[in-house]
Amino acid sequence: MFLKFLRSNLSARSVHFGKHFNLPNPEDIAFNSICVNLRQRKWKFLDQILSSDLTNSLVNRVVSEFRMSPELVLGFYKRVGLQTSFSPSLESVCILIHVMIRSRRYDDALVFMNNLLQTMGYSHLDVLEGLWDSYNPDISCPHVFDTLIRACTSFGDMNSAHEVIINLRMEKGFHVSVHAWNNFLNHLIKSNELNSFWKKYTEMISYGYTENIYTYNLVIYALCKEMRLYEAISIFYRMLKVGIYPNVVTFNMIINGACKTGDIELGLKLYRKMGIMSMEYINPNSITYNCLINGYSKLGNMKSAESLKDEMTKMGIKPNLITYATLVNGYLRKGCKKDAFRLCSHMVDKGIAPNNVVYNSIIHWLFFEGDTTTASVFLSYMIKTNILFDKFTNSILVTGLSRNGYLNEALDYHKWLVGKNLVDKDLFLENTLVHYLLRSGNESTLKVKQVLDDMIARGLSLDSVTYGSMIDGFSKQGSISNAIRVYDDMIKEGKKPNLVIYNSIVDGLCKNLSVDLAKIMVDELKKLGLFDVVTLNSLLNGFCANWNINEALNLFFQMQEGNLANEVTYNILVNFFCKIGSIQEGKEIMEMMVDNEVAPNSITYTILVTNAFKKSKVGCYSREEVIELHDDLMVKGVKPDGQTYDAIVGKLIGEESFEIS
Repeated sequence: MFLKFLRSNLSARSVHFGKHFNLPNPEDIAFNSICVNLRQRKWKFLDQILSSDLTNSLVNRVVSEFRMSPELVLGFYKRVGLQTSFSPSLESVCILIHVMIRSRRYDDALVFMNNLLQTMGYSHLDVLEGLWDSYNPDISCPHVFDTLIRACTSFGDMNSAHEVIINLRMEKGFHVSVHAWNNFLNHLIKSNELNSFWKKYTEMISYGYTENIYTYNLVIYALCKEMRLYEAISIFYRMLKVGIYPNVVTFNMIINGACKTGDIELGLKLYRKMGIMSMEYINPNSITYNCLINGYSKLGNMKSAESLKDEMTKMGIKPNLITYATLVNGYLRKGCKKDAFRLCSHMVDKGIAPNNVVYNSIIHWLFFEGDTTTASVFLSYMIKTNILFDKFTNSILVTGLSRNGYLNEALDYHKWLVGKNLVDKDLFLENTLVHYLLRSGNESTLKVKQVLDDMIARGLSLDSVTYGSMIDGFSKQGSISNAIRVYDDMIKEGKKPNLVIYNSIVDGLCKNLSVDLAKIMVDELKKLGLFDVVTLNSLLNGFCANWNINEALNLFFQMQEGNLANEVTYNILVNFFCKIGSIQEGKEIMEMMVDNEVAPNSITYTILVTNAFKKSKVGCYSREEVIELHDDLMVKGVKPDGQTYDAIVGKLIGEESFEIS
């Protein structure tokens, strides 16, 4: 009886327990276990748990649970990524991104977003949908969509960034922040897509966004890049009018724009008034001074540039590497090597080591002056001090060696760079070699072919610059048939010749006494509107070389009527008349030049004085007339050529004064 009661009682309890207690869910067990070990940072135990069945649902729960501890979330997700049997879903990565953005871990979020776009192969619109669908007020914030735009712009995909903005606005009814627009607009400017910048900026304003200081700075930056300086200043005053005070970046951009346009006085004026115009809130910084120093250096006013360096020191702002690099380059541009080297020593004394920018500048100008020995010394310094050569160093070396006649060395260095895979695919080095090889003589054609064969072997195609260099080189060699052959090849390859290439062919035809063909070509170019003063000057020179004086004068008068005659045009005619012994006619052309407000230059001076002196030696022109011609040119503001003056006028004046004494 008791056993019967016991069995019935146990049976009843079993039924009762079955109704109120379910067996635990395996995912719940795994979730609780992960949470316990993650909180205690027991990574080994955690790895053992994760090596078993892992689901995206489980990962999402853990990430959401630890949303307030981003470091733990990142540690967890790092270990999840080591599980080869598990592939995170779009939703899982999007939830992780939400948590990172909510915790203001923007860079980490950007890494995961770039992984979705570039490694996992999702499109920008796929990622947008994933972020939108997984949006949860408990773990998300609106900045996540700004970060998606930033991800698109970070690898230059402006179209995708704009599509995200428009999709959110039109389909989701969501407006990204003005900061996202600023990021997008900034990258358009950096990509030199200024036309697109103005269109998208207008679009942003049409949506009712209120510009902030960064938006205004972008507008000013774009205007300065387009050299629209006074429009940039008007934006500056508009900022003040709406109560947005400029920052030092605003001032620096306008000052830099003024210096780039050569209006250094305006830049200096803004610098002096920075305090007044900003209610004494803004002071100049090193960038301000460097902009002004660069402006003076480019104008060759090194005294003012150095005085600004001294002024910034007095203001407690230490001259930096950019300051010294700018001054060194300015002195070298003027040919003042001693001053440049003095500054290099000074910067080293101040504990500032010259970098490859400084060395590149020095080596470039040394090669430019033909001082290859000193250039080699500085290259040795770079190697000894472990300063890495960059692409500019390589370009300077190939160009410098080629220009100074060391073409074999340039070719060997280029070959070494190719072997080390250090040559860009922009063809700059190859085009440089072709340019100088073709100017070194007819025997260089084989070496040019070797350069071109090497390009093709590396999978590179000749560009318009390559074709243009070859056409110009062959034309200058007098091999007009080769120039035409290259032109035909260019057309066959679907490359469109530009005006520079057509001018090279016209010049080559004229110099090879094929002026009739040149005239036909120029007439065709005129019909297409593809000509300029260089085209017409080449033809004019061809007419003069072929003694076609009527054709030359007709073309000259046409150029005058069309306001196309420049100093080269007049000098061609002055030279022609002087060569045939008509110095008086040459002087009349020079007078016509002055009347038409075209300034005679040192070339005009050399042509007239040299030919007058030649005639004086055969008794057709007196020495007094040569000196009188010199004086007349000086009165008209002509700057004399130093060598011509020393060789002719200086000696004549010296002989005359000796005879008088």
